[in-house]
Amino acid sequence: MDQGTLSRLSALTENGKVNRALGRGQDGVEEVTAQALAEGHSPAAVLEALTAGMAVVGDRFAAGKAFVPNMLLAARAMSAGMALLKPFFDSGEVQRKGVFIIGTVFGDLHDIGKNLVAMAAEGAGWSVVDLGVDIQPEGFTAALDANPGAVVGLSALLTTTMGNMEPVIQAIRRARPDTRVIVGGAPLTREFADKIGADGYSSNPAGAVELLAGFAAEPSGGAL
Repeated sequence: MDQGTLSRLSALTENGKVNRALGRGQDGVEEVTAQALAEGHSPAAVLEALTAGMAVVGDRFAAGKAFVPNMLLAARAMSAGMALLKPFFDSGEVQRKGVFIIGTVFGDLHDIGKNLVAMAAEGAGWSVVDLGVDIQPEGFTAALDANPGAVVGLSALLTTTMGNMEPVIQAIRRARPDTRVIVGGAPLTREFADKIGADGYSSNPAGAVELLAGFAAEPSGGAL
């Protein structure tokens, strides 16, 4: 097997190259994912290559060396590869790390940051339940009823709505006390996250994925 195919796949993901149709005739993630599978690389190895590319651009974003458009392009490219891996997830050949429920809290209609975190989490091997925007506390608790043991992510972009995270966390604690909750959004700080009872805070998608990895690695699998 050609290990160079996996390295190429990571680089294409990092650079947001989706497919030949969008790349002026040059292969993108879609074609190279298919090539890697045809060469006999395991679905898990292909997933790792996609994740590695996304992690690089995520780290660059956190360092201020990449921007939202770069993240969106990389996430779109990664999604093209993930679509080809979906049958392996469905069959159980590749195991998901857990379920991640994410949504923007009630009163807030912003979704770019939420979408970036959702795509990064999916690329890292999590099954993502994206509730959307303007989600009331009962929306999150209902999703937890359907996905017991999931980790929850709350997003807010406004100083006027970040306070709405606290009643959501309180509702989650009443319904399922052991649930891990992480928060993020432009106006948030780690101190605020601690104050409202969140289990973790990140200012960027890469950090959110690191938090999820930490929960998954706990002896009990975090909340899982």
